Amino acid sequence: MLKKACIALYILTIIVMAAITIVEKYQGSDYVSTYCYGAWWFSLLWALLAAAAILYIIQRRMRRWWLITLHASFVIILLGALLTHLTAQRGMVHLRVGEKTNSYLVMKNGETHQRILPFVLVLNDFHIDYHPGTQAAADYASQLSIIDGDKRCDFTVSMNNIYSYNDIRFYQTSYDPDGRGSVLSLNSDPYGIPITYTGYALLFFSLIYMLIDPRGTFRRLLLIFLVFPFSYAYSAPNKHHPSLVEQQKEIHTLPKEVAEQLGELYILYNERICPLQTYAIDFTQKLCGKSHYGNYTAEQVLTGFIFWGDEWSNEPIIRIKGGDLKSTLELPNHASANSFFIEAMGGYILGPHIEQYYQGNHDGFHKQAIDIDDRLNLIMELRRGSPLKIFPWTNNSQTEWLAPTDGLPTDMPDNHRQYIANVFTILYQEAMAGNYDRVSDIITKMQKYQMQNAGMSLPSKEKTIAEHLYNKVAFATILFMVNLTLGFISFFFYLLQLKNGRSYTIIRMALQSLFVLSMVTLSCCLALRWIICGRVPMGNGYESMLTMAWFVMLIILLFLTHNTYHNSQSPLGGQKGGVLLLSFGYLLSGFFLLVSHINQMDPQISHIMPVLNSPLLSIHVGIIMMAYALLALTFICALVAFLLPREAEVLAVLSRIFLYPALTTLGLGIFIGAIWANISWGTYWSWDPKETWALITLMVYAVVVHTQSLPVFRKPRVYHAYMLLAFLTLLMTYFGVNYFLGGMHSYA
Repeated sequence: MLKKACIALYILTIIVMAAITIVEKYQGSDYVSTYCYGAWWFSLLWALLAAAAILYIIQRRMRRWWLITLHASFVIILLGALLTHLTAQRGMVHLRVGEKTNSYLVMKNGETHQRILPFVLVLNDFHIDYHPGTQAAADYASQLSIIDGDKRCDFTVSMNNIYSYNDIRFYQTSYDPDGRGSVLSLNSDPYGIPITYTGYALLFFSLIYMLIDPRGTFRRLLLIFLVFPFSYAYSAPNKHHPSLVEQQKEIHTLPKEVAEQLGELYILYNERICPLQTYAIDFTQKLCGKSHYGNYTAEQVLTGFIFWGDEWSNEPIIRIKGGDLKSTLELPNHASANSFFIEAMGGYILGPHIEQYYQGNHDGFHKQAIDIDDRLNLIMELRRGSPLKIFPWTNNSQTEWLAPTDGLPTDMPDNHRQYIANVFTILYQEAMAGNYDRVSDIITKMQKYQMQNAGMSLPSKEKTIAEHLYNKVAFATILFMVNLTLGFISFFFYLLQLKNGRSYTIIRMALQSLFVLSMVTLSCCLALRWIICGRVPMGNGYESMLTMAWFVMLIILLFLTHNTYHNSQSPLGGQKGGVLLLSFGYLLSGFFLLVSHINQMDPQISHIMPVLNSPLLSIHVGIIMMAYALLALTFICALVAFLLPREAEVLAVLSRIFLYPALTTLGLGIFIGAIWANISWGTYWSWDPKETWALITLMVYAVVVHTQSLPVFRKPRVYHAYMLLAFLTLLMTYFGVNYFLGGMHSYA
């Protein structure tokens, strides 16, 4: 009876949390915070679950100390959360420079209330640090003083740099548009945080010990993995369209070498200083879906539109995806910019549809119209010259990057103003005359102008070299095609081995060598992005997919190495099983790299918000990505188990070997993220949809390790079926939250 109560409450808690995230989508965060997460019944639900679990553990007379501390840690965390809910004080204070206050504001039941501080708070100054030459904030900080009777304390609060005074912590939250005011968060939680952190410490220790306990399930699984006998039994047109290259006629542009020289200039693009080549590649990619157009490089495409705009506007460079708009307007696969401007049809043929989109019609037809309109605007803006912010001007150590059409600073000398205003006119004249040597000379002088006037805003030589190398190789595109192809080949040879009962040593060694080469290539890709952006490449959905693919390959490589050196006859290592592991690694990493190419993933390199510039965040995301990679491998094991039922038992062993470190890293990752959140903005758990679904994922996957209480999961077929369904929670945590539910953690 007690076990059934635990199971029922456990399932109910998961369902309730999932349902609340859906409600939040339509009712908003404030609503669910007040009427769901902050409601008495939600706290009661968790209390009942904790009480039932404690009684059940006592009834079963659990003896292993680390299992007791593991389960106790969750009870302590819940107790800390309850104390925070009941006793913590949170609020906001808005100050202008030179202003004093002894009060702060709190939001309660949708209304704002004023509370009194036990001291006076003064804002002495506020400043924003920008990335050199851009308007992208690197940090913002408030210089404050506390006047407490005769005592005065001066301090600074900035992003990820809090200050504590008498159990009250101050966090930098926002600022006024004029830069003369600051918004701070205040948090006082003297009881909840120590209890909660104690729970975190117990949890971390217990999860790690779970993997190293000599008598633990994970160690026994590894032993089984090394000696389990391996079973060798085995049962059971498009129409041709001429390519762009074939259709393409010769059109005017700069010679490749001269265009590449122009691409070496620097530009302010996407709020960072980078080579013009990067902008050219993004421009071309957005127009035609590739980093080149036929035989023309991205730099040639860009310079073609700059100097021969009328001619290039007639070129069918804009890729049109299939959809209602394409069929309704009878658009070709590739259209020119000018084809959307037809006087007989009223001018801009997309105009009425764009207007309907902004009036609220967001169906597929109108979304495609707005997508094409965005790409046409790229061309129009380039022809006006507004994106070409390639002229730096430094005054009083402040650098501004300007386009030829920008309003120039009034204090700029006339010779500089004349140069910026006229240099493109001179380039145009020389390009029209075919004087490409002269064009090259002018570009060389433009490079010198940048060096002389950019101040400290230019990226280092190492960053520039890294970005040019990164731009030249489409790492993710090449690797997803290679890995998926080799994954299917590996799986084919695994089936062939089972059927014939023999090994193909040369093929296995070749596949393993290529796997190592693929991982090295992906490592180079991530390293280059790290050098370019100056941070761990985990800041957006695109980078996280690349990182997940890398972790998959690392895990598989570690397993292959372990089995090669310890037991070449193990079921999933050595001559035969190693090919299956390779197919897992190839297919899953290839899938993640393929997903990085979906429309919502943005491959552009950009600065991250100051609040995200924390080492704890990098650790949190890295550990979470490792957990997701391990859980994805359990899904592959389950999928293959249903394709090859005879191998279900050994695949269940392998899957559990992936599962235990997955639960460890997922638990560590979630609660390290909570510590980071507490340091960054004063709340370690905010029930954001991503946090909630990560917890749901942890709870769902944790079920199958309780085989003593739930012996049904000892059956391989039941276990694998559950793991297939459990993977849906992982998909929801990553993709569902990002692209449907939204929230603070959304990459979308």
